[in-house]
Amino acid sequence: MDHHVYKDILESKILPHYKAMGRGITFQQDNDPKNTSKFVKDWFLSRRIRVMDWPSQSPDLNPIEKVWEELEKRMTGKRTRNVDENYQKLAEEWDKILQSVIDTLLDSMQRRCQAVIDTRDFATKYYGAARNKKGGHKCRNFPIFF
Repeated sequence: MDHHVYKDILESKILPHYKAMGRGITFQQDNDPKNTSKFVKDWFLSRRIRVMDWPSQSPDLNPIEKVWEELEKRMTGKRTRNVDENYQKLAEEWDKILQSVIDTLLDSMQRRCQAVIDTRDFATKYYGAARNKKGGHKCRNFPIFF
């Protein structure tokens, strides 16, 4: 995914939800280069969408990282023949993740934030162990929209 695809996702999926929530909402995203490109920054500015400042190297603060780990664990050993079948299996496994798992992750945010403060922005115990060699999760490009 590049910054153009990301902008298209923001435009088609995120913007309608943002508008429905009203002013005063702050958008959260990590520092992935596509997210912080001038192209995407200009898109946010032109729509007057406030974006949260995000510390570098801080997947500890993003609960979705743990969801990606859970999804990756669930996909371990599952073989797919093509992208469509992989997408279908990912969607099936995503649907099986219990709300209580999400709630637990959200409830951990205060501890996560404190851990990052305590380590002065270095990795914490919350940092994902299930990361691939390129530094991301294998399931990462699976588009999840709420």
